[in-house]
Amino acid sequence: MTNVVVLGGNGYIGRNIMETWLGQDPNIIFFVYSRSGKNIMHHPNIKNVAVNVTNYSELKTYLPDRIDYIIDLVGRPEKDKQQLKRINEDPAKVMLRIAGAYHVKGMGFIQGRLGPKPFLEIKQEIANLLKGSGVPTAIVNPTLVYGNDRSDILSKLVPLFKLLGIFAPNLRPVHVNQVAREMVDKLTRLE
Repeated sequence: MTNVVVLGGNGYIGRNIMETWLGQDPNIIFFVYSRSGKNIMHHPNIKNVAVNVTNYSELKTYLPDRIDYIIDLVGRPEKDKQQLKRINEDPAKVMLRIAGAYHVKGMGFIQGRLGPKPFLEIKQEIANLLKGSGVPTAIVNPTLVYGNDRSDILSKLVPLFKLLGIFAPNLRPVHVNQVAREMVDKLTRLE
């Protein structure tokens, strides 16, 4: 049995990663920690807990005895630089601390190639921190992620990004199934 801790996994990408991995390994157990603890995915192998993922002391009381992999999916652009750092960097530092304490096989992180410059810079700093930690790390670096019922303002821009992607591959949108498969594949190859 494989235990995977997911920080912030109730979102769009997190649900698709769990669905993909469950399709490959029906015995996998996900421990999903988020602010709300609510997940639209209901499966006996997904355990949801509402907790502050930026507070290691609080989070560790809910962690399983053994962790094989840990994935940080917390993050978003913010206008305030301190907020940006807190929301994106703090969960990654907690993930790194858990990874060291539990001797995980690997960590996963979604970096991203689109967004405001300060957001992309902090994501790059986090990726460098994780890669330099000595803990095997799988980093997925998508552009605009679409598909599987995503219906927000950005999803409406997918046709434009597909056209732009012909001339600038860094702008080519990526289907969420591809992002999920890449994360699962990279993590499971870290062993």
